[in-house]
Amino acid sequence: MHVFVTGGTGLIGTAVIAELLGNGHTVLALTRSEASTLAAETAGAEPLPGGLTDLNALRTGAARADGVIHLAFSNDFSSPEALARAVEEESAALRTLGEELTGSNRPFVTVSGTPWVPGRVSTETDPLPTDGPVGGRGRAVTAILDLASHGVRSTAVRLPRTVHNEGRGGFAGLLTDIARRTGVSGYPGDGLQRWPAVHARDAATLFRLALEQAPAGSAWHAVADEGDAVRDLATVIGRRLGLPVEAVPAETYGPLAPIFSADQPASSAYTRAALGWQPKHPSLLRDLELIEP
Repeated sequence: MHVFVTGGTGLIGTAVIAELLGNGHTVLALTRSEASTLAAETAGAEPLPGGLTDLNALRTGAARADGVIHLAFSNDFSSPEALARAVEEESAALRTLGEELTGSNRPFVTVSGTPWVPGRVSTETDPLPTDGPVGGRGRAVTAILDLASHGVRSTAVRLPRTVHNEGRGGFAGLLTDIARRTGVSGYPGDGLQRWPAVHARDAATLFRLALEQAPAGSAWHAVADEGDAVRDLATVIGRRLGLPVEAVPAETYGPLAPIFSADQPASSAYTRAALGWQPKHPSLLRDLELIEP
């Protein structure tokens, strides 16, 4: 397939483009800067200049493709207002891509987070949250899955809180950044809350499988590690950076505090059985050992 990819030069997108190209697909990548254009070309993709708010570029990319993988998100967590803007921008982009693909029966793979369910591990059949700091993302992704009844083979790959590669990425990466800035490798509460995780290259494989195989309206969990205790993550980060490890106020994490404090383990048993997905790259705790002091 000729695949249009948004967010193709980030941590996850880079792995997805390599996975697609390595399995016989071609890629048209949305690029918002000269640097990302060069990165896309170096990777072997065709660049399409434009950002997530350039709706005309999104229509053009979708019109030229046999399928779409959406990964782009601003990742601005500096304030509740910034996070709300990021969610609104993504929602508008998803609507635009969905409109262009309606009636075409082409695959549209979008991204969301794994849901959290009090008292148990979440599964692929659990609904996404539609309230809270990122509830807008849940509503937007649900609307895309509903396009299954309008001639779109829409599907969602749900990513865990940390998608990592060589010690970087995701919420664990934010823990590392905050530790460097504050001089403390911290965790909220008692640190026993569990976060799922996956290596970026394993996640990329699942995006490809969803593009190629997933039925319309389906959701999948890109979860390799079902749930690592946040205190264990902070312990490795503190050791690698030579910093003390201790509990810190939830407010340290700004608008993400409710998510950082939640116990949110997730399963991928159905995804592995149905799509034949088998993670094989390092676990998060092992990958954090690569953090540069």
